[in-house]
Amino acid sequence: MTHLGNSAGSRDIAYHLHPYTNLKAHETTGPLVIASGKGVTVTDEAGKDYIEGVAGLWCTSLGFDEPRLVDAAIRQMRTLPFYHAFAHKSHEPAIDLAERLIALAPVPMSKVFFACSGSEANDTAVKLVWYYNNALGRPQKKKIIARQKAYHGVTVAAASLTGLPNCHRDFDLPIQGILHTDCPHYYRFGQEGESETEFATRLAGNLEALILREGPDTVAAFFAEPVMGAGGVILPPATYFEKIQAVLRKYDVLLVADEVICGYGRTGNMWGSQTYGMKPDILTSAKALTSAYLPLSAVLVSDAIYQACVAESAKIGTFGHGYTYSGHPVSCAVALETLRIYEERDIIGHVRAMAPHLQKGLRAFRDHPLVGEVRGIGLIGGVELVADKATKRPFDPALAVGAKLVSFSHQHGAILRPIGDSIGFSPPLIINEEEIETLLFRFEKSLADTADWLVREGVRVG
Repeated sequence: MTHLGNSAGSRDIAYHLHPYTNLKAHETTGPLVIASGKGVTVTDEAGKDYIEGVAGLWCTSLGFDEPRLVDAAIRQMRTLPFYHAFAHKSHEPAIDLAERLIALAPVPMSKVFFACSGSEANDTAVKLVWYYNNALGRPQKKKIIARQKAYHGVTVAAASLTGLPNCHRDFDLPIQGILHTDCPHYYRFGQEGESETEFATRLAGNLEALILREGPDTVAAFFAEPVMGAGGVILPPATYFEKIQAVLRKYDVLLVADEVICGYGRTGNMWGSQTYGMKPDILTSAKALTSAYLPLSAVLVSDAIYQACVAESAKIGTFGHGYTYSGHPVSCAVALETLRIYEERDIIGHVRAMAPHLQKGLRAFRDHPLVGEVRGIGLIGGVELVADKATKRPFDPALAVGAKLVSFSHQHGAILRPIGDSIGFSPPLIINEEEIETLLFRFEKSLADTADWLVREGVRVG
């Protein structure tokens, strides 16, 4: 970490309120100040290089120095640096991008609404679900189900959907009408002797029981990430989405696919929905839409939802929802160039070629005494650390073992993501085999350092 005497670090402490940070600890440790980036590597202000093993926040898909994205932004800045989409206004970058996204959608979709972040996209999806049911004359059908350990953002409604306690504690969340069902993590929640498919059957049964308890005429939608990213890189068990979607269809409950992390190639397909056979009514996306070079998110809606919005807005006189920066022309121009690069360079083909190297490399750690489970698909992975492999006993949370490992990884030149005691991997999609091997080697050294630290701390493992 940056020493407090450093001017950037001290000024950061003095003026900058950080997201997802222990604010008290930050006053002492200060920030790691990143100064530049190239390819899959970022460099701090002292000149130390790090492989960015999580692509920033699961998002910088094309790495940190793609000149075509910079040039696209400059061209659009010089042509039309801003215009809005309110009151029948538009511009070509938003029109072109909406058309492109509809063509790429995993299932037939009708329209695209633009926002700036995944949180805003999911908040918008909540409002659309409510608006849709009001338009259909179903004012009671408003409850929305998400899952424990889900992550859907931090705006008021999106944070309510998020199934992580620290996103609720002392923010007076969740709001009324948001429900949570089982986390589909087979390693943690599968019962003794229960197969993955049996686990999926049980979870679908529990979802149906929840809908019946609440009353099907009150339940409007189910939100799900194809792979649960910030909850720990949790993959759905075999047959899970097939069985979940059967329940949703039975009770006329909309499916919202949160593709904020999985969208645009992360799982080896354009969409995680394609990887897992999801057929959403609404799809939200962000992050890799612009390779995170500029803020942009997109909400894709089915024609049924769009037509309901048309009817309701005609009755009211307007569709009273939108953001100043919805479809910002510079962000849209960068997104269009990002999508062109994905296609021209066959980035999804590259992900499929590199995925076996990452997944095999991570799974090589399964026999390590600290590793309980390794999971992943495409270029996303998680390694869960445990105190006892046989019983799956976790470490005392007060030890913050995952965070400690990540601090060691910084020393070895790798930035990883601690999710409790699971370590997240989500490198830029452009990573090559040699860089994967370097990332894995640096993780291995960090894992060894963590084991040594636990011994010094007198923590019993196994």
